[in-house]
Amino acid sequence: MATTNLSAYQKDTIPNAKSFRFGIVVSEWNADITENLLQGALDTLVHHEALEENISVIHVPGSFELVYGCKQLIETHELDAVIAIGNVIQGQTKHFDFVCEGVTQGIKDLNLQYDVPTIFCVLTDNTKQQSIDRSGGIHGNKGVEAAVAAIKMANLKNTL
Repeated sequence: MATTNLSAYQKDTIPNAKSFRFGIVVSEWNADITENLLQGALDTLVHHEALEENISVIHVPGSFELVYGCKQLIETHELDAVIAIGNVIQGQTKHFDFVCEGVTQGIKDLNLQYDVPTIFCVLTDNTKQQSIDRSGGIHGNKGVEAAVAAIKMANLKNTL
């Protein structure tokens, strides 16, 4: 679990994102959490000069559908990086385990299959409060961290 502020980073070490194109896929499930993560990611991308017209955002029903949404964006848009935003909260059944495993493996597979970095921004918390704390609460916003990773990976992709 995060014990530091997920929004803290050295802003002057991040490449300029003006020439990069980003895709963001957002789960509608737990929208109060995922929309906060989306806003953190968008604010960070724009802060580092990403052009709003170079950011494509789509919504999917749940976290399990993030993989398909990312795949579709990668195949239909010319992108430098994709961010998958979701939230899964532990319940009383094994559903949590199956969804988390599927999304994790799916995003890993996209990174191996395509030459477009796909960033994992899926909160997998035990409680709703933990998710709140990591989507703009006391631990910052994981969306900020994901956007920073997307910029760095887009830069890496374009410099190799």
